[in-house]
Amino acid sequence: MAATPDDLFAFLAGLGITAATTTHPPLFTVAESQALRGLIPGGHTKNLFLKDRRGQLFLVVALEDAAIDLKALPAAVGASGKFSFASAELLKEHLGVEPGSVTPFGAFNDRDGAVTIVLDAAMLENERLNFHPLVNTMTSTIGRDDLLAFLRATGHEPLVVPASRPGPAGEMRPDDCQTRIAAPS
Repeated sequence: MAATPDDLFAFLAGLGITAATTTHPPLFTVAESQALRGLIPGGHTKNLFLKDRRGQLFLVVALEDAAIDLKALPAAVGASGKFSFASAELLKEHLGVEPGSVTPFGAFNDRDGAVTIVLDAAMLENERLNFHPLVNTMTSTIGRDDLLAFLRATGHEPLVVPASRPGPAGEMRPDDCQTRIAAPS
């Protein structure tokens, strides 16, 4: 059974990681989330759940406005052949999330380590990063180093590669969001 956001927040707290979480209407695409930009500081991200020719799974995490070169990326991460998008069924099975909620926090559900987590080096230039905490009705902000610590605590040593080049960004309307701080207990 997939973890809930509360399970994730408890795990983060157990690691000493503080997350500021904002609730908002459901967001399914980067374009929808850009319409709500402005209130939440830090790097806003997108996530691509991919598989290679042999069926190996990859989660590529980058800044929301990054252009990912899907032709060059397989060689950079040791994939076999071209990438294609993995199915919603594989997403649910391995990361425990639905389309529109894809997040590196899904590594918490990938207990068998079937998914290789790939972080774009440009994204890690941001001290604070934003991700859905397993559902697309919230966005959680954590530190870059906390993201790395979280991934390692789930048994996922991330691959950090230069996978992108920047593109345009958007804004968030403050009246669409509520923020709460979840501090370690």
